[in-house]
Amino acid sequence: MSNPPKKIWLFKSYSDQNDINAVKRVLERGTMWINGPEIEEFEERIAKHAGKKYGISFNSGTSGLHANLLAHEIRNGEVIVPSYTFVATVNAVVTVGAKPVFADIEDTSIGLDSKDVKRKITKKTRAIMPIHFAGDVCQEIGELKRISDENNIPLFEDAAHSIGAKLENKPAGSFGDSAIFSFCFNKILTTGEGGMVVTDSEELRNKLKLIRSHGRNSQGEYVTYGFNFRMSSMTAALGLSQVDKLDFIISRRREMASYLNRNLSSIKEISLPIPPKNHYCVFQLYNILVKNKKAQNALKKFLEEKGIPTRITYNPVHLTPYYRDEWGWKEGDLPVTEAISERVLTLPFHLDLDKADLDYIIKQVKDFFRE
Repeated sequence: MSNPPKKIWLFKSYSDQNDINAVKRVLERGTMWINGPEIEEFEERIAKHAGKKYGISFNSGTSGLHANLLAHEIRNGEVIVPSYTFVATVNAVVTVGAKPVFADIEDTSIGLDSKDVKRKITKKTRAIMPIHFAGDVCQEIGELKRISDENNIPLFEDAAHSIGAKLENKPAGSFGDSAIFSFCFNKILTTGEGGMVVTDSEELRNKLKLIRSHGRNSQGEYVTYGFNFRMSSMTAALGLSQVDKLDFIISRRREMASYLNRNLSSIKEISLPIPPKNHYCVFQLYNILVKNKKAQNALKKFLEEKGIPTRITYNPVHLTPYYRDEWGWKEGDLPVTEAISERVLTLPFHLDLDKADLDYIIKQVKDFFRE
């Protein structure tokens, strides 16, 4: 097969008629397009999925990150973060006036390395903020929680990728003092844009609700400063419809990942995303690891010539021009992060891909390594 069965997208959101009907009902209601009953129900259901008491919705995961830092009054000092992440994780720290301190990652789940985190803690450290990458859970999240407790600093999970993922049967979002989820277009559960902070703290919940709505309380008084970070009722309605099929979406993604893993396992030049037994990965992304940067670029070029889009998901944040020029980070500061970033290649992965599409992708990857 020299041509793809159909146009293959790198990402494609999954939706059905129920999603359309859910949004349509809010539109036809003609009122409460914000602050409708859908908001609170969506918050409750996401919090339950994450094993937390409260959910606080936002118009994006980035807004949730920003508000969460503000609510914890982290306006200076240092926050330990990974560099192998979407830049929003790190930008949120800068936005509130704190300093991002990068720690290296481990190569099992590509999450923060607890040993390097311990080395990076100072008297100025105000929080630790790991990410759960690609639908997995950070392998060392338990140890990171122990370190945060030992140093009396909060642990915030950036779980943007990983709703539904588990480590030792404990869900992503349940390990830290708080966590954020993203519902951006390419996520497991998507509302186009949107986010959620989950927590067990009623005090934090109340602070976040003020920050997301201009500092206005339930009596209409402006008791603090804030922003317009609110989620619309239409977005929440779509989110509720997506929650109804979340188990199906996750099950299908796990089946697809298993199929790819089985059929690519004969290629000795790549490492496949096969999680350890204590991980329940939901595969927000399907990433393979190749030998080096040269192989990464060559495979990317080859596949795209065959109609298969790919992505080098993250270039290290600490090596972007802003963080090099303004904060003084340089090559060699995070050796594992830098090495991993030159090996990871993201393949197309979404529910619109059928068996013929997956077989075509498998064939082209095999052909590349045969050649």
